[in-house]
Amino acid sequence: QVQLVESGGGLVQAGGSLRLSCAASGRTFSSYVMGWFRQTPGKEREFVAAITRNGGSRYYADSVKGRFTISRDNAKNTVYLQMNSLKPEDTAVYYCAAGVVVATTPTYNYWGQGTQVTVSS
Repeated sequence: QVQLVESGGGLVQAGGSLRLSCAASGRTFSSYVMGWFRQTPGKEREFVAAITRNGGSRYYADSVKGRFTISRDNAKNTVYLQMNSLKPEDTAVYYCAAGVVVATTPTYNYWGQGTQVTVSS
């Protein structure tokens, strides 16, 4: 069982930046592919970004490519999502996920509780 806890969400103006963090329990963090998803009311959970076990490969949704950066620090059991040039349409609850394989669908094994990101204009 993996416990994931997101932090760093909040209210930011359009064009601003936020960095989300996801802290994982245990010593097996490096065994998992990590991903970020987001969800707004009435919509399905949407893929945002993913990163492989050693951080060697990173994947992004087209909607965030060039603006968001996913990274991980296995020594700290933490994955990050740096969000720059934020837009109102980025407003959502952001979820951290851990899984066995990289996926762009919400099929990961473990999920955090989510953190709200609100972008105003």
